Parts: sequence; structure tokens; C-alpha cells
Amino acid sequence: MAQAYTEASIKTLSSLEHIRLRPGMYIGRLGNGSHAEDGIYVLLKETIDNCIDEFTMGCGKKIEVELNERTLRVRDYGRGIPLGKLIDCVSIINTGAKYDSETFQKSVGLNGVGQKAVNGLSCQYRAQAFRDGQTKRVEFERGKLRKDHKIAKTDERNGTLVEFIPDETLFGGDFRFRAEFIEDMLWNYAFLNRGLTLTLNGKPFKSEHGLRDLLQKNLSGEPLYPIIHLEGEDIEVALTHGGHYGEEYYSFVNGQHTTMGGTHLTAFREALVDTVRNFFKKDYDAADVRQSIDAAIAVRVMEPVFESQTKTKLGSAAVGPNGPSLKDFVGKFMQQSLDGHLHKNKETAEALKAKIEENERERKDLAGIRSLARERAKKASLHNRKLRDCRLHLGDRNERAEESTLFIVEGDSAAGSLTATRDVQTQAVFALKGKPLNTYGLSKKVIYENEEFHLLQSALNIEDGLDGLRYNKIVIATDADVDGMHIRLLLISFFLQFFPDLIRNGHLFILDTPLFRVRNKKKTIYCYSEAEKQAAIAALGSSHEITRFKGLGEISAGEFKDFIGENIRLEPLTLAHLHNSEDLLGFFMGKNTPERQDFIIDNLKVEKDLVEA
Repeated sequence: MAQAYTEASIKTLSSLEHIRLRPGMYIGRLGNGSHAEDGIYVLLKETIDNCIDEFTMGCGKKIEVELNERTLRVRDYGRGIPLGKLIDCVSIINTGAKYDSETFQKSVGLNGVGQKAVNGLSCQYRAQAFRDGQTKRVEFERGKLRKDHKIAKTDERNGTLVEFIPDETLFGGDFRFRAEFIEDMLWNYAFLNRGLTLTLNGKPFKSEHGLRDLLQKNLSGEPLYPIIHLEGEDIEVALTHGGHYGEEYYSFVNGQHTTMGGTHLTAFREALVDTVRNFFKKDYDAADVRQSIDAAIAVRVMEPVFESQTKTKLGSAAVGPNGPSLKDFVGKFMQQSLDGHLHKNKETAEALKAKIEENERERKDLAGIRSLARERAKKASLHNRKLRDCRLHLGDRNERAEESTLFIVEGDSAAGSLTATRDVQTQAVFALKGKPLNTYGLSKKVIYENEEFHLLQSALNIEDGLDGLRYNKIVIATDADVDGMHIRLLLISFFLQFFPDLIRNGHLFILDTPLFRVRNKKKTIYCYSEAEKQAAIAALGSSHEITRFKGLGEISAGEFKDFIGENIRLEPLTLAHLHNSEDLLGFFMGKNTPERQDFIIDNLKVEKDLVEA
């Protein structure tokens, strides 16, 4: 029977109640800090964005960030929030100075929501403003004002201080900040704001060459030609080509990292192809021009319209009050600047042409074996039971589609246990038949010649890029032994070489499974490390028994349910601190056996060493 629909059914929430009830509208995902786009980092970003806007207006050249476990403190040296409006600016939604385009011409935060969300989603929040020898401090708890300090005298320099602790009742008791994600964020701010110094617990982040420095820092190998760095009013571009597969872009709008791209990135990709075609007077295929590109674009526009409050994708924008469309603006800049650069740098132009023609040859070589592989896959799929698919996939119009996960396991035994207990709505299983091929140094045609890799590529639907990716999470679930680690390394090598965008975009994970089960008649504790095992032994006393799990196939279906459900432990794979993936792959996966043997011998630890440690 349907519930009665009356006036009593209609509810009006306060802005604070709405922020806490529907945090996803304000910060996207919640998460526990294991992903760079989890909400706790959005809270930090929203706070720093206000500091950046001050710098952009010419006020304050330093921003200090301090992280102490779960407490974040951000201090800028801008003008400082007007003391009489401090409470309003950090707690009343739709309050701010950025509605006034004369005060903040091209800022990131335009709707007066960000800092209020930080306040509302924090268990403790403190804001303090310093202006002309006076200061005011306010303190909140879960968005509600607890202390309103009186205006006092101060010797501090002008600026604003914000300190907050995300609310564990919303983000979970196990959330934690990862320093590498914060460092990446601060580097991006530095690259986009030359002359600004940011610090994290005293460590400085500063850039002299903007987007050129960004590309140089993030290149996975040596560029095929010197980075092309182009600058104009309200636009900056850097680009080169490498030896990797895929396209790597970093896009920004008014200093905001638009990880999902948007109209400015679409305009850049189209303008690049058009400019190259015009320069070489050849109708190159767009995919051949863009294959293996590393590029960054930053634009500043008036009143950008983002597709969500988290501002990860640009919808539309005006370059100026009566300016051209963003597409025309980017297209004209690229046609003039890139064309001029190629005319002045003949060696760069020749290297670019050679790369495009190499991409063209490989694409044509792949065309024949691609059709044969597809026919083979169609026949194999009638009998192949390697993929136990789920019902929902990334991109489906269902609120659970983001949960879609593919587990890659070794062998039918592990696949059987996982399949028996998985969530058939969102969890799929792909079973390997043994150790996959070492793909280091091989071309992309190996994917079509190797049945297992081709079936995996087809299951993921990434042959033509990530737009059709069927699973939000790809989880490598191998045994915690030497063979399992080797298979894990072979799979990571495969993805890193041919589909690095999967890693860059946070889709690849390692499943953390327990090493031990410690139990007595009353309680069972699963342990993921030696330290956890010892703690469990102490907790259960002398009547315990210990089981060492050597492989996933040994874990019963009933037990497996605990490890892939709400308590799942996933370790994300990132490219953080990886400066040259080609060198890394070459060392671990290449034919440099003597060097690798020497490394192993020099770093080998026997059981005696481990006990003494």
C-alpha cells in the first residue's frame, strides 16, 4: 500500500541540513581518502581556491598548508575576510564577494557554496581573519557556531586562516589523508600561478615555467621533441609526444583542475588536429595526430559554468564580456601560435611528422589482425567462461553503476570462490589461466595476437579509449605469494604500457586479502599483516588457532564475502612519484638479467635479517 502523500510529506531543509544530508551535491564522492578525488581533498581544494583567488587579485604570494593526521590548516596572506562578515562568509550559503565581477574577475568559486560545505562537513572548523592590525576568530562544530570571539588587536600580517577536521561520521572512521595527493594538488596550483609559493608542512612548491614544468614533471619517458610551450592572454598550452600509448591531458579553468575535461579540452583537441593538418597540408587521421600526446591547457574565462559544484568538467564559458566562443578562441590561438612555433622549429616539426606517420603505419598494421581477433573472440566467447559478468556497468543510468568492479583472478579455484559470493549486480570476475605474457617491449598488436589479453580488453571495452569503459574499478586479485606477485607485476606492466590512462584516472586497484585467520570458539579475526596477527593472538588468548592463507582459492566462499563487501580493502595504483615508467619497466620487465640479479642480491633479506629487524 502506497504511503499517504500529504502536506506533512513536504520538508524544507536548512542549507546546513542539506549539505550534511546530500554532501555529494557539494563535494562529489565521500570516500576514505584512497582516491585523489575523494571528498576530503575537495574540502582542502575549496579552501585553497579562496587563497588562490586572493593571489590572482595581486594579494599575497604565499599559502601555507599544514597537515597533522586529520587536521588541515590553511593560511594565506591576502586581504583577509572583512571582520564583520566572517561568520556569514563561512556559514551562510550564497554569501561571498565573487558575485561582484569587479572584485574577482576570473575566479574559480563563483557561487558562495564551497567554504560553507567545508564548514558543514567538518566536525571541527575554525576561521580567523587578519585585517589592518585587527583579528576575529569563529569556531564551529558540524556547521553550527560554537564560539564567536570578539575583535582583538594583532601583529599578524593580513590574511585568512582556516583549520578543519573532516567529520568521521560522514567520511568513515578509517579515512586518512594521503600526502602524495595533496602534493599533486599543490604542484598544480604552483604550475598555474607562477610567483606563488605554497608549502606543505614547510615543504615548498613553486614553478618558474608554468605548464612546461607540469609536463616535464609528469612525463613517463623522454619526449620525442622539446616541449612546445605557448602563452597568450588568458590561455597557456604545453605539449609534446612520447613513446607511450593513449592521450594524456591536463586541463584547467581559472586555476581549477578539470579532471573530466570539458569544452576547453574538446576545443584544444580539435584545434591541434586542424593546425597540424594545415601546417603539413595533409589530411591526417585525428587519432594519428593525438596518439601518444602529452599536453596541458589552462584558460581563464568569465563566469565559467561547470557541470557540478566540484568543478571537474567545464560546461560553457565566456572568454570576455563580448568575446568569441571558447572553441573559436582556442582554435585561433592554436592556429597562430602552434603554426608559428612549427615554422620556427624545423626539427620539432619533422619529429612531430615522423611520429604521426609512425602512428598511421601502426594503425593500418593493426587493422587486419584486429578483424581476425574479433572473429576469433566471437567464436571463443561461445565456449569461454573466463568472464563472469555483472548486470550494471559504468555509464548505466543507475545510482550503483559507479560501483561496477571487475576482479582479475588467477585460476578457476579463486574465480569460483569469488563468483559464488560476489554481488552479481556490480561485481564481475575475469579468470586468468596462468601467468600472462610479459608484454614489455612488444607493440600493441600483441593484444590481438594473445587471446587472453584480447578477451580482457574486450571485457573492459577499452579498445578505442576509456569512453566505453564498462567497470569503474579494475581490481587485480592475485595470491600473496611469489607467483601471485609476479602475475600482479605482469598485469600492471600490461596496463602501464598500453592503457596508462586507466591508472592515471584512478581505475586500477590491488585487492588486499588477509594473510591469517586467528580464531577461537567465540570469535574469528582476519589479519592482513604480522602485526595484526600478533594483536589478534593477544586478544583471543591461548585457546586460539591460526590459519595461514597461501592463496585465494583456499578461502571459502562464505569468508570471501567479508573481503569483497563493505569491508573490502583496495589499494589504488597511482603514478605518484613515478618519474620515468619506461626506465622502471625496463629494469623490472626487460632483458637486463645481470643488473636485476645484482639488485636482488644486494637487497635480499633472509629470515634471520627479518627477525632481527
